Amino acid sequence: MLIEKYRKFTSQIFEKKDADELKSFSQKLRLNAAQMINNAGSGHIGGACSSIDLYLMLWLCANISPDKVGFEQRDRIIASHGHSAAAIYSVLGNLGYFDIKDAIDNFRGKGSIYEGLASIKVPGVEWCNGVLGQGLSQGCGSAMAAKLKGLDYHVFVVLGDGEQAKGQLQEAREFANKYKLNRLTAIVDYNKKQSSGDLSDVMPQNIKEKYAASGWKTLEIDGHDYVEIYKALREAYFEKERPTLILANTVMGKGFCEIEGNYEYHGKMLDEAIIKREEEKLSGCKGPVIEFEKFRPVKKTSLSIKTGKPREYSKDQMVDNRSAFGNALLDIAKENKGEANYIAAVDCDLTASTKLTDFAQEFSDNFVECGIAEHNAATVAAAMSREGIVTFQAGFAVFVIDEVYSQIRIGDMHNSKVKLICTHCGLDVGEDGKTHQCTDYISLLSNLKEMKIIIPADPNQTDRAIRYAAAQDTAAAVIMGRSKMNAVTDENGKEFFAGGYSFEYGKGDLLRQGGDAAIITYGNMVPYALKASEILKKSGLSISVLNISFPLKLDEQKIKEAADTGVIVIYEDHNQNTGLGNIIASYLMEKGLHCRFIKMGVKKIGYSASPEYNYKKQNLDTQSLVDVLTKACSK
Repeated sequence: MLIEKYRKFTSQIFEKKDADELKSFSQKLRLNAAQMINNAGSGHIGGACSSIDLYLMLWLCANISPDKVGFEQRDRIIASHGHSAAAIYSVLGNLGYFDIKDAIDNFRGKGSIYEGLASIKVPGVEWCNGVLGQGLSQGCGSAMAAKLKGLDYHVFVVLGDGEQAKGQLQEAREFANKYKLNRLTAIVDYNKKQSSGDLSDVMPQNIKEKYAASGWKTLEIDGHDYVEIYKALREAYFEKERPTLILANTVMGKGFCEIEGNYEYHGKMLDEAIIKREEEKLSGCKGPVIEFEKFRPVKKTSLSIKTGKPREYSKDQMVDNRSAFGNALLDIAKENKGEANYIAAVDCDLTASTKLTDFAQEFSDNFVECGIAEHNAATVAAAMSREGIVTFQAGFAVFVIDEVYSQIRIGDMHNSKVKLICTHCGLDVGEDGKTHQCTDYISLLSNLKEMKIIIPADPNQTDRAIRYAAAQDTAAAVIMGRSKMNAVTDENGKEFFAGGYSFEYGKGDLLRQGGDAAIITYGNMVPYALKASEILKKSGLSISVLNISFPLKLDEQKIKEAADTGVIVIYEDHNQNTGLGNIIASYLMEKGLHCRFIKMGVKKIGYSASPEYNYKKQNLDTQSLVDVLTKACSK
């Protein structure tokens, strides 16, 4: 049997004789999955056995050979229920992506790429999830990227039935329907069992009706009948108008009569006697002869973004950083119009607040409106960025970071390149009140391996931060408050971040030079710090003001110079227990630098009141900073 017989869902229909040829092979796949799990001492045999026929037909039939269709045009296969890992590894190993024995011997092993929840380190696995409910959104993002690029690859997402209860899936269903993602197919492994019992008892669901109500084409099949699977996949592949659901009726534990339909085997091993019996029965089975080109991952899209000439904001202008973002994004889009690289902005019904209105009007095709569906938006944006779209996801920090941290984390594990634009941050949000006052963003984002955090001090630095982030082949979060402000100036009254200023990630900005103490600050607190420095100068104290816009990459030399003054005050609109203060305190201890060290930050939730009122109530106003420094310098 040649794999080319099925590739591209050609007019040659898959027949019963072809299916019969795969039956013993499918049992070998199930045996290999069971061997992995028993060797490891843990795993999920029930779902592996119910989904294995679906995975086999997908990898046999999908257009995934880079030698045949090119890297960008190849179809995508996403596994949403990553606990079916043993099935995925069994199929891929037996199709020649790697030595199946390697997976059997090392499944869930220390340091092994064959993790218990399928890993993208494994050849053939490009998308997978351990956290349920996110796979369909990843599929939406990948399909949306294809639409923007004018590509024709198909995206298949295999999901469990239990995860259909998750709200993010409804967000994704509506999104796929809105954008008519006809190159997207969801395949649900409908074995009707969950970890705790029957699906009807754990959380009853009308899965097919949910998709139909959201405008999807729906097909229902026997998920163990290869002819039915093939026909459904082929029908979905050539659908022209809308996304397709294939509801595949399956049996948990299929292939091992002793456990079929038993939910207890969701995460339980088989008896060794069953394994030995099947090994004897299948000792001569090698499956069909399959000619398969060795797997190669999707080639990275090289970035060559032109960022254009920075705008300059006068010290006499009152401008919020979010407006500087909107202007910079519009400039970048114009600069790259018609180029091979693509730029997109993802929004959640906050266009005016995040200053995306002009971009949305001029680049409507590149403006992706997700509605009030932040979980789907976060995953869609991450997936789009991974497909080579320079993707900006803008929103209030509480929605872009706090509400969807799990989605950001999974995106980071998949090497997302998303640019998070986090507005309305900190107590600076003011009258919106405590639910909107995000004061924990540094601590959350600092856990991610790829994320760069940039907290600009004024509109000029924001403009340059956006242009920098656009050109970087990595994820970045640009954080800003809500309030308008004047451009930061140097000691001579000239705009500090304009003119010949060079934006360099990790470079601190010494805004004021002083020898008695140093204020280390960032973002919307910079103007307050500068004012305090000016007040103290009149009383005879010389206070440095150091702007650290990059909390994850410290300017070591400037921090050492700050410590040399003998007094450092960290001044931030962030939880004082988890912000820049803790990062710098750790750095000082590690380097053996000694000075009087004071943290001034947010200590409790704020009020629905002006930023000035909130700062005063938490002793973060200018006068409180003056008092702290006066006292510290007198000791």
